[in-house]
Amino acid sequence: MHASKVDRIGIGRTQPKDSPMMRCLPQIAAAVAVVIGLVVAPFGLSASEEARFWSALKSGGHVVLMRHALAPGMGDPSEFALGDCSTQRNLSVEGRKQAARIGARFRANGLAAAQVLSSQWCRCLETAELLGLGPVEQLPVLNSFFQRPDRRNQQTEALKAWLDSQDLEGPLVLVTHQVNITALTGVYPASGEVVVVRRSANGEMTVVGSIETD
Repeated sequence: MHASKVDRIGIGRTQPKDSPMMRCLPQIAAAVAVVIGLVVAPFGLSASEEARFWSALKSGGHVVLMRHALAPGMGDPSEFALGDCSTQRNLSVEGRKQAARIGARFRANGLAAAQVLSSQWCRCLETAELLGLGPVEQLPVLNSFFQRPDRRNQQTEALKAWLDSQDLEGPLVLVTHQVNITALTGVYPASGEVVVVRRSANGEMTVVGSIETD
């Protein structure tokens, strides 16, 4: 897995066309792609470029890794209990709206249904449900290890092995946590960010790009 921070598509964001960032972005994106060997999804995609990005998700061999939507705070309370949402960090009102917007973006791009699996944490399960892309299954290997960093390597290897066992013929969406996504891809996703990875014929997973939702 290539480890790097990739450019993102900011849903609902605009940048002045004559700003220094917009003038330099194509050159920066190209340079980053050359250096880290990724197919990058830059800001300011044309309609045809964005269509190709979404088309990749429908072509098989790709996986969506999504960080749960906005849930104020960090980590979990000391009284955290699996299955008891009152002891956990949960989505805010804006987080619920954000999750719904992400699901709408999938449908607007021809992805009305997907296999959706989630961490057992309440904020992930609620995010997954609000996407509205299909029934949600719990997958313990997606659970957060933020407060148990000693589990990082073992759990990441277990996730890799699980991914290697999937046929990936249709869209697969995994809703999980920042630490899990970063350990697997090197990408540090924002809340609600969608990171797309491609599995090659030899099983190698490569980051294609990401979509950040406001």
